[in-house]
Amino acid sequence: MEDRPKPQRSQSSEFPSQEALELTPQTAPGEVPEEVTTEEDNDLIYGKHAVLSVLESERPLNRIWVTSRLRHANRFHTLLQAAKNQGTVIDEVSMSRLDYLTNRGVHQGIAVQTAPYEYMDLPDLIEQAKAKTESPVVVIADGITDPHNLGAIIRTAEAIGAQGMIIPQRRAVGVTSTVMKVAAGALEHFPVAQVVNLSRAMEELKEAGFWIYGTAAGTSKALHNIKFEGAIGLVIGSEGQGLSLLTQKHCDELVAIPMTGKTPSLNASVAAAIALYEVYRQKLVRQVQITLPDTP
Repeated sequence: MEDRPKPQRSQSSEFPSQEALELTPQTAPGEVPEEVTTEEDNDLIYGKHAVLSVLESERPLNRIWVTSRLRHANRFHTLLQAAKNQGTVIDEVSMSRLDYLTNRGVHQGIAVQTAPYEYMDLPDLIEQAKAKTESPVVVIADGITDPHNLGAIIRTAEAIGAQGMIIPQRRAVGVTSTVMKVAAGALEHFPVAQVVNLSRAMEELKEAGFWIYGTAAGTSKALHNIKFEGAIGLVIGSEGQGLSLLTQKHCDELVAIPMTGKTPSLNASVAAAIALYEVYRQKLVRQVQITLPDTP
């Protein structure tokens, strides 16, 4: 394994007709719509942007519910036809039925029921991250229980350019339909590994050459004073509780986001966004410095 550039650790057109798509008829007045399983192993994703991302990906789909108006939209008709050709059941339904199916979520006229989310194995995630760049960033979520926070962190991490995320299997939210909705399509391009033992996963990252930073209040090291280089693991704590003591022990360094107001802490997704931006701000600065010509 290569030497790590860090201090040594301590030991501790025309839309096809309805007939062409073979859509099932709309629910009759007074008829109760079929039950939809919305547990994590059979998720419902809804909203135009989220559904478009799923349709454009290779994720297997079980069923699609779409309004008559939306199925004529140019952005959807080819994808709907392709899904049907692959065996996905497509139902043309009313807005009220979609309200029922999504528990009055913001569905915008379309919803899909997917097969279970496929987590990536941790060794594969690490290998893929290192293959993409010499200085990969992997986000580690320590006990995030709010699906909106997890979805927001995933969206930010993918947008800024991180290579993946690790989440614990217990006492934390998994990749649910709400997480997918909030992530707004980011999960189609951003791998997530779910592990039984988060501490062991952090050690595997270290063995692969990653330096682990934990975001925690009360430390004297300010985020903007840290020089982020090489392969980085960035740990984000849970809402309210922050990093667990065990997780802190497995970090190489703890860093704090300086705050001068009276609010004692930040939302987990906000803290993640600030920390991720600082990591990538520094990378961008170094890239500019490398490309600038030498002055005589």
